[in-house]
Amino acid sequence: MEVAQRIKGLESAIFNEMEHYKKQVEARGVKVINLGVGSPDRPPAPHIIAALHRAIDNPVNYRYPLEGLPALHRALARWYRRRFGVELDPDYEVLVLMGSQDGLAHIALAYINPGDVALVPDPGYPIYACSILLAGGEIYPMPLLAENNFLPDLASIPGEVARRARLMWLNYPNNPVAVSANREFFERVVDFARHYGILVCHDAAYAELAYDGFKPMSFLEVPGAKEVGVEFYSLSKTYNMAGCRIGFAVGNRDVLAALARIKSNIDYGVFRAVQEAGIAALEGPQSCVEETARTYQRRRDVLVDGLARYGWHMPKPNASMFVWAPLPAGYTSSRQFALELLERAGVLVIPGLAFGAMGEGYVRIALVQEEELLAEAVERIGRAFSFR
Repeated sequence: MEVAQRIKGLESAIFNEMEHYKKQVEARGVKVINLGVGSPDRPPAPHIIAALHRAIDNPVNYRYPLEGLPALHRALARWYRRRFGVELDPDYEVLVLMGSQDGLAHIALAYINPGDVALVPDPGYPIYACSILLAGGEIYPMPLLAENNFLPDLASIPGEVARRARLMWLNYPNNPVAVSANREFFERVVDFARHYGILVCHDAAYAELAYDGFKPMSFLEVPGAKEVGVEFYSLSKTYNMAGCRIGFAVGNRDVLAALARIKSNIDYGVFRAVQEAGIAALEGPQSCVEETARTYQRRRDVLVDGLARYGWHMPKPNASMFVWAPLPAGYTSSRQFALELLERAGVLVIPGLAFGAMGEGYVRIALVQEEELLAEAVERIGRAFSFR
């Protein structure tokens, strides 16, 4: 049977190809150092695991959860006030999700009709484009270029496109390009969205993975942001709870109500034991968050400084769990370079082309291995290549 047209463009051939070649290299007895998938490699803090243990012993928690626990809504609202100075009504401006990807994937179903335009960053996290394709919308790519500090140039979007646009995706700190946005940019976004009647969806999953004293801001800190948008936040990266599948959408109450209506017809909510672990994460000691950020900073330094010694230079990100590395001199194809890196050094990274046409010329390196393995990856690359 032939599958529906809407799913034919969803799988990334490059991701599948890299996994295929990884297995071939491993079959030769090479232990591949996987710096591809951006999944946290450390466990949650003990107090979070302890809360989960207690919660799974409560038989009440095995009923359909349906909605987020009021205590979790309040905990997230308090966390946003402490961290960003943003006031959220816990009853109407917080929606619990099965990981932020749950909301990222479904929000377009509530706002995109077939033929509607969505403004999508290029390069960008694949779910942004996939969500629009599943809803039958049209994608207008917003190039993220080094000369613009990897921020979309809103002024370059044609007026006729902006008038047709219903939704704009943003993500700072960014995956894959590992940069952050400032208040001035977000202020321009709010003005642009208000002028054209566009819903802004900001993915803030990496807001706590920041280095060198930098503190990323929330889109909702800008006056008027709640009028035009929502923000998606996740406990996956901040608290190493990726497998728990818990996140949030916050902001405009009407938008959250529409998303909740979509979700009520799709799923039954987040396991209550996981929600109680989320409360423990948000309200418990935050030293674990600080240590996680320090861990990624050390890993960043091992990788970036180490490769620089061999002649492969790349910017040091101030946030996220990735390095967006320009191809070394002499290479033009991100796919070809990534395959050579895997074949010759046994190190897996993701070609920038996997994230959109504007990703060509880069590879994304995930800082998801301990410092010793990252140092080994650097040494392998240095032995296998000559970048000078």
